[in-house]
Amino acid sequence: MISLFAIWVAQRKPTRLMPFGWHRAEVIGALTSVLTIWVVTGVLVYMAIERIVNDDYEIDAFIMLVTSALGVGVNIILGLTLHQHGHSHNRRRDALDDEVDVQHEGETRNINVRAAFIHVLGDFIQSIGVFSAALIIYFLPTWKIVDPICTFLFSILVLITTFAIIKDAIIVLMEGMPKDVDFNDVLNTFLSIEGVVAVHNLRIWALTLDKAALAAHVVIKPGVDPSEILKLSSKKIHTKYNFFEMTLQIEYFQNKMESCVQCQVPK
Repeated sequence: MISLFAIWVAQRKPTRLMPFGWHRAEVIGALTSVLTIWVVTGVLVYMAIERIVNDDYEIDAFIMLVTSALGVGVNIILGLTLHQHGHSHNRRRDALDDEVDVQHEGETRNINVRAAFIHVLGDFIQSIGVFSAALIIYFLPTWKIVDPICTFLFSILVLITTFAIIKDAIIVLMEGMPKDVDFNDVLNTFLSIEGVVAVHNLRIWALTLDKAALAAHVVIKPGVDPSEILKLSSKKIHTKYNFFEMTLQIEYFQNKMESCVQCQVPK
């Protein structure tokens, strides 16, 4: 439900209050989904520890078999649905970008769908594990410790499969550098334009995993036509990287720029 709601919100149009649109709802939805999974996993681990320590519990293997089998079926359906949604999402984005040569076209996926898909995949594998444990307990009731052991194993699996999503979400929310864009490559692309002598205040940040923004001050030689440089640099950068938002300011070179802190390229 969190994923579906986030997808719906992300499709809303920009407003005066939200000039960039609601795209980051995808990221917030993914982060919320993963944190919810972690909380549930923590509760299950706590219950598993209690079972091992107290050794005072009964397991209905037949109920485990039925519920885990249903879980496998439901997760297969959900996985296929999310997989199809991810492809349709990329096709819609590709249609908007058909006039631009995008190097990373189709490689990224809606982080919210990705989080939901990994959740479903993890749940599917866990259902397989529970089904296997239920079979063992059904035929060997004294081996009931297999149940909490499975909980520990699949809790580790959940943490491993969701950590990358948390990392990507934090980078986006902290307005970090998109992972499929190289800062130096963008800088050198600007500098390759005849008449450009420097670039400062170059800012590249992720709105979502598949939408990036750029802002920069482009410094040109005296006598060069600023409108022509603006036209050339805008076309060259947008054609190569397809930034979702791009703002360029053209400036003539001044000697004080050499000692300006903001004019230095960040490390």
